[in-house]
Amino acid sequence: MSFQVSKNDDVTLIEVEGQLIVGNRQDLKNQVMEQLEGGDLKFVIDFANTGYIDSSGLGVLVSLSKKIREQGGELRLSSLNDDLRTLFELTKLDTLFKITNDKEEALEGF
Repeated sequence: MSFQVSKNDDVTLIEVEGQLIVGNRQDLKNQVMEQLEGGDLKFVIDFANTGYIDSSGLGVLVSLSKKIREQGGELRLSSLNDDLRTLFELTKLDTLFKITNDKEEALEGF
């Protein structure tokens, strides 16, 4: 997995490429926590180039969402493929996150 971090006004956009799994979830968590500690409160994680997220990847997203909300911020997810969207629906995590079709939609109205 690799990711690219960019800023769009006051929103931190993280584009994930590859699988979000047990072996690399900590990299994503460290990146988001570093931005959060730097004062960022609005996050979009884009999964346009991600085909698979395992249970530990889901766990890190839930953990990050909680930490961001505790600071008064918000984490949005975008560009989930059909399999990932189904995974979020089956686990009811679609009720925890605002999930959008693409990153542009996620950035709107932040």
